[in-house]
Order: sequence, then C-alpha cells, then structure tokens
Amino acid sequence: MGVTSPFNTTRLDHVAIVVTDVARAVAFYREVLCLTEIARPPSFDFPGAWFRLGPAAGGQTLHLLGMDESEGRGRRHFCMMVDDLRAAETHITSKGLEVLWNTKHKIAGIDRFFVYDPDGNRVELQGAELS
Repeated sequence: MGVTSPFNTTRLDHVAIVVTDVARAVAFYREVLCLTEIARPPSFDFPGAWFRLGPAAGGQTLHLLGMDESEGRGRRHFCMMVDDLRAAETHITSKGLEVLWNTKHKIAGIDRFFVYDPDGNRVELQGAELS
C-alpha cells in the first residue's frame, strides 16, 4: 500500500501442481472437477497436462507437472469459484471423495470446501453463501 510499482499485474495466468500419475490426475480433473483439457505447447517434452479454468477467452489454466514424487498434503492450494457450490459437493461426493467444509475462517458472503486430488493436492471450491 502506497508503494509505486513500475508495472501492474493484469491477471493470474496459471497454477502448476505436481502429480505422480498424469493419467490418473487427468481423470480426476476432467471427471471430478469437470475441467476441460487443452493442448500443451509441443516444446513441453516432459509429462503433464493442461486444463482451462474459466471461460475460453481470457481464462486461466491449470498445469499438471508429471514428477516421480508427490509433494504431499499441505495447506497450499488453489481455489476455483463455482456457480453452484451444493451441486459441486454432490458431484464430487458421488465420485466417492470427501469434501471438507471450512467454517472456521468465515469469509462474508462466501461458503467453501476443500477436496484432495489423488496426489494430495488441495483444491478449494468457493461459491455464494448457502442459506
């Protein structure tokens, strides 16, 4: 605050996470979180996959980085805003996954929960406060 910057950030472009089994992770992000897989640049000669987050035009991306070892569970995460949080919960639990509601640190007007991918990466889903 009050610091002059020589440049401005215009948007978050992408989030990258480590996965140990790219095919398993692709299935999770496509089938459980309903993301659309997009092509990676041909110069990326290492295992991985990309997904679109948000609208096609100007949307951000999620990059899966195939590695030999998981980084394990932790507090680090990325968050996706959804239009129907209860529908997201119902869909995710129908896939046999646990959702962990966060009510301890309330954000006014927002409700949210977390789900873990197969490698222990924590994903937060937020939506309008549920009544």
